[in-house]
Amino acid sequence: MEYRQLGNSGLRVPVLSFGTATFGGSNEFFKAWGSTQVDEATRLVNLCLDAGVNLFDTANVYSRGLAEEILGKAIKGLRDKILISTKATFPMTDEINDFGSSAFNLIKSCEDSLKRLGTDHIDIYHMHGFDANTPVEETLKALDNLIQSGKVRYIACSNFSGWHLMKSLSVSERYGWSKYIAHQIYYSLLNRDAEWELMPLGINQQIGSIIWSPLASGKLSGKYRRNQPLPADARVAQGGSPVVNTSADEERLYNIIDVLDELAQETGKTASQISLNWLLQRPTVANIIIGARNEEQLKQNLGAVGWNLTIDQVKKLDKVSEILPTYPYWHQRQFPMLNAAPKLYAGL
Repeated sequence: MEYRQLGNSGLRVPVLSFGTATFGGSNEFFKAWGSTQVDEATRLVNLCLDAGVNLFDTANVYSRGLAEEILGKAIKGLRDKILISTKATFPMTDEINDFGSSAFNLIKSCEDSLKRLGTDHIDIYHMHGFDANTPVEETLKALDNLIQSGKVRYIACSNFSGWHLMKSLSVSERYGWSKYIAHQIYYSLLNRDAEWELMPLGINQQIGSIIWSPLASGKLSGKYRRNQPLPADARVAQGGSPVVNTSADEERLYNIIDVLDELAQETGKTASQISLNWLLQRPTVANIIIGARNEEQLKQNLGAVGWNLTIDQVKKLDKVSEILPTYPYWHQRQFPMLNAAPKLYAGL
């Protein structure tokens, strides 16, 4: 397993981590993702560790805390061998203060996650989304206090826009508080919007990228085929996907799949393994979160590492998946001499 430095920190993480949104299935939304219980979760955790994957990603909102509870039981006796990433911000109950990034909610959420996970610290604590109703200073001071108390090791964010993250970094620097070292973002061959703002920011500020839904909710898994019925057992068909593929018209999706099939013939790898390997060759990408409902899916995803696509194969995928960026990025793209990293706008 390859390990990479996570942003501007001393923490090294495996290039693959295991996501636990499939644990629990306590409501209809998460049941469509999966309903893995403790015994199966324990087997999956051990398979990951055998492959060198020691980072496990979860969130308090996954099945309303049940995913954290199951992960906590699955890693019992293994805490010193693993890294845990969890998140807060989204509503857990209907209580008026039970969401957001206020000091009130973050301290409570962190304590609750620690209890469910059965641990005394969280290695990477993410803000699951940006709370525009709470002062950034309040959020970052609360997070810094959690680090000073030893309950959190590093902080990160998820689903922030560029200015959300840049403002947060500026406030942390001003007061000497701990900074976000990573952002967990949606990025895939199908949706490359992160390249226009978040990736250049990550390069400039040394923010590591942790990728969620790298197969675009299964659309790049190999199940989807031109002129064939959509798979009825897929997460998207069952209503379990939050992803909005704004730039993913069907023709573009199938053009990408055609190239994935071509490269599968050349490499002997699957479409999903090729999609994941492409991501690992993108700037700032430190880690990709892989999910699995069963051992077979996990083993297939683990096969995305230990080899690399050639430069020509990467260029083929770059070309077929390319999208026109939104303003002002399409305008900036016309003047590469002004860009610090022009290769971001021309394919890598």
